[in-house]
Amino acid sequence: MIKKLREYQTKNALECYDILKDKKIVYLQHSVRTGKTATALETIRLSKFKNVLFLTKKKAIQSILDDYKDFLFDKFFNLTVINYESLHKINDKFDCLVLDENHVNSAFPKPSKRTKDIKLKFSYLPMIMLSGTPASESGSQWFHQFWMSWYSPFKKYGNFYKWSKIFVNVEERHLGYGVVKDYSKSKDNLINEIIQPYIHKFTQEDAGFHSKVNENVLYCEMHPQTSMIVNRLKKDLVFEGKEEVILGDTAVKLQAKLHQLYSGTIKFESGESMVTDYSKAVFIKEHFKGKKIAIFYYFKEEYNMIKEIFKDEVTDNLEEFNNSKKSIALQQYSGAEGINLSKADSLVYLNFGFSGSKFIQSLDRLTTKERANNNVYFVFGYNGMERKVYEAVSKKKTYTVNQFKKDYDVKISN
Repeated sequence: MIKKLREYQTKNALECYDILKDKKIVYLQHSVRTGKTATALETIRLSKFKNVLFLTKKKAIQSILDDYKDFLFDKFFNLTVINYESLHKINDKFDCLVLDENHVNSAFPKPSKRTKDIKLKFSYLPMIMLSGTPASESGSQWFHQFWMSWYSPFKKYGNFYKWSKIFVNVEERHLGYGVVKDYSKSKDNLINEIIQPYIHKFTQEDAGFHSKVNENVLYCEMHPQTSMIVNRLKKDLVFEGKEEVILGDTAVKLQAKLHQLYSGTIKFESGESMVTDYSKAVFIKEHFKGKKIAIFYYFKEEYNMIKEIFKDEVTDNLEEFNNSKKSIALQQYSGAEGINLSKADSLVYLNFGFSGSKFIQSLDRLTTKERANNNVYFVFGYNGMERKVYEAVSKKKTYTVNQFKKDYDVKISN
C-alpha cells in the first residue's frame, strides 16, 4: 500500500534536513504517533544518503521496514534495520546512522557498553536521533546521547565527569555502605541553551491530535497467601518454603521481591520462577470480558500467568493481534516503544516498572490522530506497592530504592 507523507511531516523533514546539514546531528523530539519514523526517512532522502543504518528495538523493525517500502523510500536509498542487540554483527559501511528511541543511550555517569560500541563504530557519521522522551528524569541524560557523535555540542568536555562540573549540581548522598555522588540535579537552562540548535520538537497538539488519555485505577483482591508471604518477608527478610527460598536481605532485593509478589509471581534464590497468585489475570479477564485489550506486564513469569488464564484469547504477536479478535500481552519495556496498539479498545497494566520515562512512553500506544479517547487501566492489589510506584512514575520520576525505603520504613542497607 503506497502512503503519502502528511503535510506536517514534509515540513518537519525539511527543517530536520537543514539542522542535519549544519550540525551533523538532528534530534527529533517528536511525540509518539506523530510519524517520526517517516519524517526521519524523508530527512534521509532529502540529504541524498545512499546507505543507512537504522538501530531500533526488535519489535519495531517490521513497522520501520513497512514505512520504508510503503512511502517508496526504497527507490532512493538502501536501509539496514536491526535491533541494538545485533550491533556487533554489523561490519558494512554506511553514510548515515539513525538511532531510534535514543534515550536507551542516556545512562549516566558512565555510558553503557552499547553506547560505547556505537561511538567506537560510527562517531563520524551524521546521526538522526529519535525519542519523544529523551531526558525525562534528568538533564544529565543528554550527555551520552550526544557523546556518541564526533559532532557533539559537548565535545570539548570529553567525559561526563568534566561536563558535570559545569552542568550539574553534584550532591553527595550518605548511604549505608558509604558516600555516593548524585548527578541527577542538572542545570537544565544551561543544557537546553546549548542543545537547542540540534533539537527539532513536535507534539501531538502540533499535529492536530485531540486525543485524551483517561487513566483509571482498578483494585483487585489478592489471595490471602500473598499478604502472608509479603508480611513475613518484610519482617524476617527471608521466606523459606519446602524447596525454595525468597531472600530480601538488602533493600534492592526486598524492593524487587515485593514488586514481584504484589502482582502474583516470584523469582527464587535458585533462579527458578513461578506464579504465586493468579488473581490479577483472573480479574482482568472478567472485568474486560468481550473486549479487545492490550495488556502490559513487567516480569516474564507474568506472561505465563496471563496465558494460563486467557488461553487462546491472547497472543504476544503484534501482527496476529492486528488481524484477529485476540487481545495482546506485551512486556512493558520491550512493548512500550516503537509499536502501535491503536486497535485495542483499552490498555491494561497488570504491572509496570520503576522507570518514569518508560512509563510515559508506554501510555500513548493507543493514540491516533482520529481517536478522541484512550482508556488506560491500572490493576492494583489492595495494600500493594503499585500505588507508590505509580505516584512516582506518573510524574516522570523513577521509583528509587531510597524512596522505597522511606515508604516502607526499611532500615537495611541497599
